[in-house]
Amino acid sequence: MIETPERVFNNFETSFEELKSATPLTRKEKTQRLASQVNILSLTKAGILFLYEKSLELEAAGFFDDTPWKEPKKLVPSLVKGTLRAGSPTSDFEVLSDLRMLAYSNGLGSDEATISSEEAQTYLDEIVVHNLEFVFEELTEESRLAMSSQEQKKVFNLFRLLSERSGFDNIKENLALEIKLTCEQRPIMTRKARRLIHMVKNKISLDGNEEADRSLQFYVDSVNSPSPLAQKCESSEEYAIKLADCSESELKDEADSLGRFLQATGLSNGYLGVFVMKANHENPDLVPLALGLSPSGKAEWSHHQKRVSNLIEQVLTPHNYQCLYGLAMMLEKSLFARRAVRASLNNLLLAKIHSQIQKRILKSVIQPHDSVTAKQYLIGATFGMLGQPLGVGQGNNATCQSARGLSMWSQHSPAKLINMIITIATQNSLVMRFETQELESIKLGKGLIDKLDYNLDAVSAILVPHLDKVYNEMMRRATHRGEDPHKWVNPALYGSWIQMGFAGVYDYLTQSIHDFKGFVRIFYAGFHPDFNGNKKMVYPNPVGIFITSNRGDMVGFHAISLLRVKQNPNTGEVRCYFLNPNNEGRQDWGQEIKPTVYGNGERAGESSLPFHQFVARVYAFHYNKLEVQQHLENVPQPEIDKVYELAKVSWGTSYVWHETPRPW
Repeated sequence: MIETPERVFNNFETSFEELKSATPLTRKEKTQRLASQVNILSLTKAGILFLYEKSLELEAAGFFDDTPWKEPKKLVPSLVKGTLRAGSPTSDFEVLSDLRMLAYSNGLGSDEATISSEEAQTYLDEIVVHNLEFVFEELTEESRLAMSSQEQKKVFNLFRLLSERSGFDNIKENLALEIKLTCEQRPIMTRKARRLIHMVKNKISLDGNEEADRSLQFYVDSVNSPSPLAQKCESSEEYAIKLADCSESELKDEADSLGRFLQATGLSNGYLGVFVMKANHENPDLVPLALGLSPSGKAEWSHHQKRVSNLIEQVLTPHNYQCLYGLAMMLEKSLFARRAVRASLNNLLLAKIHSQIQKRILKSVIQPHDSVTAKQYLIGATFGMLGQPLGVGQGNNATCQSARGLSMWSQHSPAKLINMIITIATQNSLVMRFETQELESIKLGKGLIDKLDYNLDAVSAILVPHLDKVYNEMMRRATHRGEDPHKWVNPALYGSWIQMGFAGVYDYLTQSIHDFKGFVRIFYAGFHPDFNGNKKMVYPNPVGIFITSNRGDMVGFHAISLLRVKQNPNTGEVRCYFLNPNNEGRQDWGQEIKPTVYGNGERAGESSLPFHQFVARVYAFHYNKLEVQQHLENVPQPEIDKVYELAKVSWGTSYVWHETPRPW
């Protein structure tokens, strides 16, 4: 164990005394000097414990004055990871702030404290759930790259102390909910859920007496022991050997259990991969049971068995098993009934993958296995994209427009998407038309991203760089026309189903908001069933929204898809259901506007909000001009005013507002 030299403690005390006697002119310098001592002390167990014991004294001495950490009640748990990754001195303030919260949670604060012990404990529980990689000392690649070895040591020491003083019992319920809500969104990329489940399996004791324990055990079993025989095996290789000795009834029990876990979680596993490979050759009738298919999915399998069996044989390996959930959902959606999809998949099987594209595909896989080819990974990812069109995410890339497009094509033009995949996979380029000009991606300049984050599915990894270039070029050509360029770019990029009517409330040239109330009236007349003649949406609508912080402050612009507007089946409240491609559909946008992903009638992958809350964050959308005109007078003014107030006092404070009506 590394000990902290006595001189380090002495240096700290000296710097602390200097801070306490500092003048307003010297306070900032003295605080920074003390922060450097915090950095050194946090590298050892004794040092972090010493800082914990001093944390409230430091706060009282003004250590957090003039910093974002000054007011404990205003701290946001989800931001902790970013500040810890930022390195010293930012991470030093964060470490000491979290130690201060631990002291408050243990009842060490004074009667005048601005935060209660219960509030502090809730805060700590949340940051533990948001930072499990630090708790269990199993860093993601992103954190490994961002943090030096010293910074890692500092953070590990912090979370060891938090765990010792708080334990995991308080977070089991939150952890179970986090895994559940992650899986309910059915993301194509399952790394987050698997990482959480792996940590639970290896770091947390589950006794099964509490509901949270049982829920966590269910997810552990879904990946590690999803069937009676799998529970007796240490690996999928051992499982393959023992599977050969199973009776017909035992095989049926295996298939039934594997299928139930797959459909309940959206998580496949090596055992399922082995079973389906065996059944596909020897007992095809068990395949639909192992995939957990409904009667309609089984009928689709029966009708297209030869073709789907061939795909399984050519794509599936024990190390490329997650594609099975996508394949199951393709069968459920009856995609094989479409001749164009069948033909396109056949062409994809025959495609010769470009060498540069092979590299991109393999970079999207954390640990590519020698037995799986780049083409197998790509076709497996294609299954996921087609079967889970609402599970696509943009990774850590500013490419929400591209991810939105992949989702739209997956839902409404799957053969077109497969053909785009083939073109890019074989040619490393893509041609799209903008008005009268053809744009060839390989010949275009940079898009919005300089360096692609490869935490993406293989389809996104190869398509997004090209789509990003095309989108950026379209935006460049449509800029300076006096209106939001998305008016022209969205129909050109996404397809002919995008309505030509366009409403954009944000003026790019003057950085101002124009006729917001008229804008809201059009949205209500176009999409709210009580005011639009009860018409339902047919195609996704590419919508631009203002993203706001949990305080309602303007953060930036974001591209999403409005999918449907419908009453909440539980309450009757009209809600907007939408795709948010930023990998996580749950946020806090301030003003109690918190999109949900489960429990309010959402389908897997959707987020939803009450109608008026959703509109309060919208700045651009497409609509049918001819139809909307006849419904404008149906919209009551109080509804419009309610949205107006939400918008004006949140993101609206960043802009000048012009109330003069526009000729929409």
